[in-house]
Amino acid sequence: MEQMKSVKVSPRDLAAFCIAAMRKSGINEEDARLTAEVLVTTDTLTTFTHGTRQLRGLLKNFRTGRLSATAHEEIAAEGPAWAIVDAHYAMPPAVSYRSMELAMRKAKACGIGYVGVKHSSHYGAAGFYANLAAQHDMFGLSMCNVDPCMTVPGAKGKVLGTNPIAYAAPAGAEKPIYLDIATSAVAATKIFSAKALGKQIPDNWLVDEEGMPTTDPSQYPAKGAQLPMAAHKGYGLAVMVEILTAVLTGAAILSGVKSWVADTTEPTDEGHAFIAIDIAQMMPLGEFKARMDGMIREIHAAPRAKGTDRIYLPGEIELEKRDIALVEGIALPPDVVASLRGLAEDVGVDATQFNLNLGK
Repeated sequence: MEQMKSVKVSPRDLAAFCIAAMRKSGINEEDARLTAEVLVTTDTLTTFTHGTRQLRGLLKNFRTGRLSATAHEEIAAEGPAWAIVDAHYAMPPAVSYRSMELAMRKAKACGIGYVGVKHSSHYGAAGFYANLAAQHDMFGLSMCNVDPCMTVPGAKGKVLGTNPIAYAAPAGAEKPIYLDIATSAVAATKIFSAKALGKQIPDNWLVDEEGMPTTDPSQYPAKGAQLPMAAHKGYGLAVMVEILTAVLTGAAILSGVKSWVADTTEPTDEGHAFIAIDIAQMMPLGEFKARMDGMIREIHAAPRAKGTDRIYLPGEIELEKRDIALVEGIALPPDVVASLRGLAEDVGVDATQFNLNLGK
């Protein structure tokens, strides 16, 4: 069997291919363009788990009726500094993009803006939307709830989702700072990788069906559950995300959320939350950026541990990789190439028309 290889692609060609695949699936031009921007940008940051490899699964949900190509979100309720958006199961990354833009407009008017979203599904990487605010000189927060796959202290089964949260802040001469994390101890992909290789895992990643820590990933996800990061601290953050994205918005809560990759026709009903802070209303923007640069440089200059060449700020590694990808192209891993190849077959789009050699 021929070993799968990575493929180098330009971000522009990859985006054009994704847009064509979405348009062929009945997605309107704007939703396709915004979704492609979200997913391709995520690939340039080398967060490949949440980039274009997820488009195939999203478009499958349109074919099964879990999402609607003709739907468009609407504001269900709002005030000067807040809004609740009903996504109506329209394309989640596009809905989320516009929802963060709405939060930024609210922030421009009031200094801070919150937008919660209900009746949605998988929106990709939380960090994209936080960074969107930072690109407009605002502090951004983005989060969503997901189907339960994580236990909590004292429980033995799945109670909470891994509920990701991200923030981003602009800087001056230095790169912006951003963090995008799940509230679980480790990404599920690492557990599945160990399972596939027949390897053991650290005992703080999973519990077994009795709620006891285990080093054996072979039964997950049918049995057992992920552990929250930092024990009760990750648990507490995951509950906060559940409150802001689901309890407050009217989205499904905990066990009411369905997995976006499940083989079902039931809607996912995830909730999202987007918060923007307009820095310039609280402090001159130049002063804020100078203070950010000073903080970043002090951290960079901290005495380094033995064997350490450099200290990075949150998001700095990914942003440097993005700079390279924008010039040299994105080196897509084999699993992403396989997913895109399957997508091309699903929707009947010739990837070679977009300078993509996805193989056979």
